[in-house]
Amino acid sequence: MNTGSIIANLVKPLERQICLAEVHWRDGMITAINRLGPEDANRSYLLPGFIDAHVHIESSMLTPCEFARIACRHGTVATVSDPHEIANVLGLEGIQFMCDNAQLTPMQIFFGAPSCVPATPFETAGARLESEQLEVLFQNGLTSYLSEMMNYPGVLNNDPQIMAKLALAKRYGCPVDGHAPGLSGEDARRYAEAGISTDHECATLAEARDKLAAGMSILIREGSAARNFDELHPLISEYPEQVMFCSDDKHPDDLVAGHINLLAARAVALGHSVFDVLRCACINPIDHYRLPLGQLTIGDRMDAVEVENLKGFSPISTWLGGQKAAQHGTSLLTGIKPVAINRFDTHSITIADLEIAASGRKIRVIKALDGDLFTHEVLHKPKVINEKIVPDPERDILLLTVVNRYQPAKPALAFIEGFGLQQGALASSVAHDSHNIIAVGTDAESVCRAVNSIIAAQGGIVAVNNEEIELLPLPVAGLMSDRDGDWVAAHYAKLDAIAKQMGSSLRAPFMTLSFMALLVIPDLKLSDQGLFDGVRFKFKSLTI
Repeated sequence: MNTGSIIANLVKPLERQICLAEVHWRDGMITAINRLGPEDANRSYLLPGFIDAHVHIESSMLTPCEFARIACRHGTVATVSDPHEIANVLGLEGIQFMCDNAQLTPMQIFFGAPSCVPATPFETAGARLESEQLEVLFQNGLTSYLSEMMNYPGVLNNDPQIMAKLALAKRYGCPVDGHAPGLSGEDARRYAEAGISTDHECATLAEARDKLAAGMSILIREGSAARNFDELHPLISEYPEQVMFCSDDKHPDDLVAGHINLLAARAVALGHSVFDVLRCACINPIDHYRLPLGQLTIGDRMDAVEVENLKGFSPISTWLGGQKAAQHGTSLLTGIKPVAINRFDTHSITIADLEIAASGRKIRVIKALDGDLFTHEVLHKPKVINEKIVPDPERDILLLTVVNRYQPAKPALAFIEGFGLQQGALASSVAHDSHNIIAVGTDAESVCRAVNSIIAAQGGIVAVNNEEIELLPLPVAGLMSDRDGDWVAAHYAKLDAIAKQMGSSLRAPFMTLSFMALLVIPDLKLSDQGLFDGVRFKFKSLTI
């Protein structure tokens, strides 16, 4: 049923007004708004629904339908979603799966055409999307914007393939999302002039202000691994018309706990105007991406959230096109089990595949940073046993491997610090952006068992600790579960707890692990082809 009415304090962010009103809707559309008087603090508040302005739904390990069931509990009515995770695995077939599944939920999920599949030519992915394939997405109406342009060197150097994709978006009148960590000054201006209108990778206010000055909108990101809200929140009051909120990558346990509503609450607690905050959280994505969503005016879709107050933003009810989708923290949407699609064409590995012959005096080690996608390169004297370089948990120098899942190949090997594991291994088939298998561990035997567990399950995340193996299967493209979201969140939380019992001090060890293969974010990462310098965009030797 998508017809009804409500009496509440109606919040209009752009008009900077709040009044007590009765809102009526029929067949999902608002038909009347009757003003009843001034704000009544004893009443609830009705706002335009929250919008996640940039998210990879696959990172929640949930299908779009299941993501919607959880997110609507928190007042989310729509997402701007880049399906490049599944596109790297299954190409157009994967994007079609996401679009088809999203059609089964009343939540509005707006997909972009992935601009960088694969993210770089220095890794093996399951698909390649050129401008010809992207045009099919625009022609069929499956996508409404060009999603994050990660190859910013290609933009600045006028790479013909990159420029063709930008020209395609311009021809269809679609906005282009950016992804340019660290870019500032003249380079940021040139990047924006190429037609790129957003960025969600800013780590400092100075970088964000340079991009804002170039005309870009800034998406303040607070995900499970990358968290920039504390640094960037002053922009909410400085540039309320150019700021949006996003999660980018949010694991299921975090999604169950809250979504964009939590950022709104934090922003108001820091002293930002509730009108500016709600403009960023609810209105700016509609304007920027030209989304067919309601803003609580007559003739609009009834896309709204009722909250207890304008401090905690605790949702009471959420409506999607007039349909009540959630009430008092319970989703009213029906779960739908998907028919899984996948691609795993590799075979199991051996301990011998993970051996590294001793050479050189030092090794390059990736330094992982908690709450950050950036890494550092550090040099260490290796631990050598029987002429082999081995992990050294006492110094937090662990073995890292990336195994090609699209064809049999020798594992790529490196070392990493920052995970803190004292025993065992963690592995995942979620490894941005090509989603090969990635594993970290204290010894080759544990790493081997973890990798082979993922291969046997055809996708998942796993913790191996002595004889114990705990696995969360991800049968949909090796990225998503086919189970209920609360079950997935609980199972993921269990794995997260096991990783911390094994010694990891990272807030989100599996999320951090998944980004250690993301070559487009510096400094040092590992692809299935080898150790990679993300600053100079070239491979490096492990030993020196």
